[in-house]
Amino acid sequence: MTWLTERFPKLPFYFQLMRLDKPIGIYLLLWPTMCALWIAGDGHPSGAHVFIFVMGVVLMRSAGCVINDYADRHVDGHVKRTQHRPLAQKVISEKQALGLFVGLCISAFILVLFTNTFTIYLSFGGLLLAFMYPFMKRYTHLPQIILGAAFAWAVPMAFAAEQNALPDVVWLLYVATVTWTVVYDTQYAMVDRDDDLKIGVKSTAILFGEADNLIIGVLQIITLISWLMIANSIGASWPVYLSIAISAGLFTYHQILTKSRDRDLCFKAFLHNHWVGAVLFAGLFLHYLIT
Repeated sequence: MTWLTERFPKLPFYFQLMRLDKPIGIYLLLWPTMCALWIAGDGHPSGAHVFIFVMGVVLMRSAGCVINDYADRHVDGHVKRTQHRPLAQKVISEKQALGLFVGLCISAFILVLFTNTFTIYLSFGGLLLAFMYPFMKRYTHLPQIILGAAFAWAVPMAFAAEQNALPDVVWLLYVATVTWTVVYDTQYAMVDRDDDLKIGVKSTAILFGEADNLIIGVLQIITLISWLMIANSIGASWPVYLSIAISAGLFTYHQILTKSRDRDLCFKAFLHNHWVGAVLFAGLFLHYLIT
């Protein structure tokens, strides 16, 4: 690796720009995608589709991070958590960042070409949402909803690839993914709330104000109810219901963490949401394994 960085000295900064050193975003996007594939494939999704969507998750999450940092290039330097990002430090140029974004999107689109026409058409919606999200925080206090819509877009794409159709359960999983994303990204935004208020960046954390945990709790309940409806729709066995119960416990733990609005504890809650997705997928996996 040393010889590679000596030959390409900016390579570590590109990895940092894509957040490959911080894979939490990959996990948060991956779990709903895997759930969709397993439900759409009735427990036996195509191996090719699993590979395509896993790689697509890595590429599009990386692309999303790049365009997010490009949109925030003039404000990241004023935020404690983001002041050392490559674009904020000007170790990577704006042109190089845009080139990387385009390259990642093209790579992801090449993968989609190995699916079907329906999935290819849907991929354009996902790209649009991914591009829109970082710019929305300038105009609305609800950018987390746009992020949720972008992250959840892998759900209909997975069903389109596996079934070439969008049954009702797609939209239950879509809603569950959107509300869950708003939950953890609001917790993430709570970390930066003070800095965002100073520089004029909008978020649900600012919009919700002192009611932040209450509204997050309502969204967590909607997520769990949506999962109960998903479980009923697929005729789920006990592992799925157990995973929903464990997720409810994890959500309660996150509420305890964020009660004080301490930056570090809010960030810990955000990171810990990864286990919610992992537990829910594990429940689905075991359900299809034993039935």
